[in-house]
Amino acid sequence: MSESTDPDAAGPRGAAAPARPPVPAEPAAAAPGAGTGPAAEIAAGYAFAGPALDLGALLWDGACLPQHQIRIPLSMLNRHGLVAGATGTGKTKTLQLVAEQLSAQGVPVFLADIKGDVSGICAPGVPGDRVARRAADVAQEWEPTGYPSEFYSLGGLGTGIPVRATVTAFGPVLMSKVLRLNQTQEQSLGLIFHYADAKGLELVDLKDLRAVTAFLVSDQGKPELKGIGGLSTVTAGVILRALTAFEQQGASEFFGEPEFDTAEFLRTAADGRGLVSVLELPAVQDRPQLFSTFLMWLLADLYADLPEVGDLERPKLVFFFDEAHLLFNGASKAFLESITQTVRLIRSKGVGVFFVTQTPKDVPADVLAQLGNRVQHALRAFTPDDAKALKATVRTFPRSGYDLEELLTGLGTGEAVITVLSEDGAPTPVAATRLRAPRSLMGPVDAAALDRAVKSSPLYPRYAEPVDRESAYEKISAEQAAAEAAAERAAAAAEAGKQAEAAGRAGAGRGAPKPDPSLAEQVVGSGLFRSLARSVGTQLGREISRSLFGTARRRR
Repeated sequence: MSESTDPDAAGPRGAAAPARPPVPAEPAAAAPGAGTGPAAEIAAGYAFAGPALDLGALLWDGACLPQHQIRIPLSMLNRHGLVAGATGTGKTKTLQLVAEQLSAQGVPVFLADIKGDVSGICAPGVPGDRVARRAADVAQEWEPTGYPSEFYSLGGLGTGIPVRATVTAFGPVLMSKVLRLNQTQEQSLGLIFHYADAKGLELVDLKDLRAVTAFLVSDQGKPELKGIGGLSTVTAGVILRALTAFEQQGASEFFGEPEFDTAEFLRTAADGRGLVSVLELPAVQDRPQLFSTFLMWLLADLYADLPEVGDLERPKLVFFFDEAHLLFNGASKAFLESITQTVRLIRSKGVGVFFVTQTPKDVPADVLAQLGNRVQHALRAFTPDDAKALKATVRTFPRSGYDLEELLTGLGTGEAVITVLSEDGAPTPVAATRLRAPRSLMGPVDAAALDRAVKSSPLYPRYAEPVDRESAYEKISAEQAAAEAAAERAAAAAEAGKQAEAAGRAGAGRGAPKPDPSLAEQVVGSGLFRSLARSVGTQLGREISRSLFGTARRRR
């Protein structure tokens, strides 16, 4: 990069300076960034009239220009976005910076904390030389500030208010993804969910799903699916083995009641600031398939519950989807279509979604096309695959005056290439940016403080303790026990009838009265004995309405 101190007089990357008209006298040295050169033109694209978040100061030709601020309009944050970059380039601090400003503007935020280092957002930051230098570089008035926060954990594993889902609410598509089923097995699982809904068999936890699956391939259950397609024993066996392995990984903790109400994420604090909801995931970071799919359930549940509101001056919620590549790895076509449709439609519900990953190529093209706001941190090009990913990333940006291939490999920590949607929905010019420093603690709070924050929350008594009420497992177990008891009574009655008949023939002869076989006939011929599910079918017709992922729409 050129060392010119007149960034508006020189082009990008040391390109020749544009011709200037002659002047009668030697001019005074121009201040960096002054005038109407390329840097000023870029900065003009970020001069918004309405409320906006301040991201940092423009970088041009090796200089940081604090007079040129790079911003993102608050009204455009529901148009979704991407935060990308190699490990260690500052993505997490970018999320923290944006979340703080959203909270200050009264917008609730959801963050997934994969490594356990975002909890510091609730505490004021610590002044220091590095923070002071960064603030001076970007013209930031830095003050240590904590933000109102709630802390959650999946199923209570780890420190946080437990977030649980019922199996019914999770739905067959997301469950297939987390169980790693193929398309045929996914369709069969959908059939199982459909049957359970129709028969009023509530799938609250994994043992409920296992019980219904096992029943449908039993002699009593097989007739139940004849009208809508059968369930092969082989496929059922695959599903049951996947469920068993899933449970052995501790997944039983995530499914059950009380089911979490995602409307809790939409709250604001008493002082009007948006609540920052932090899902603590260090305890399950070795199960990425699980937590990435669970994040998608949270998003799908929000989509199902929220009303259409159109474009708002400020979003109802901004949802940061970390480690996004894990969601798309190995995803079926139906799953990807559901994600794409959810992202496309949830904007009109007032929710903005930012995917966080290493490179844009981690996100399918149909989803990437909907992400209008981009913050791209540095990329590495150590291998041929890295070089290919770098070129692909450059192609996703609008044309600019920067040499993006060179720039993206030379950015420092806390620097990024940015383009967002302006207030009229047009892309802004690409801007290399030195980002501001977060005002909250850049690191985790201590365990005792986190525990106090969790247990002092008004939500903790509501969700802390699991509830195990009667559901499909208990109903099927009760019917099986009743059927076994009925079978024993029928066998005993039949045997007694045979003995009485034999005794009558021997003692009384032809005119002796015959034993009444009605008890055996009633039991063996009963609907209970022929099919357990028919006796459960008293709730026939209660079909749960479903959203894009097959997640149940909660009735509130």
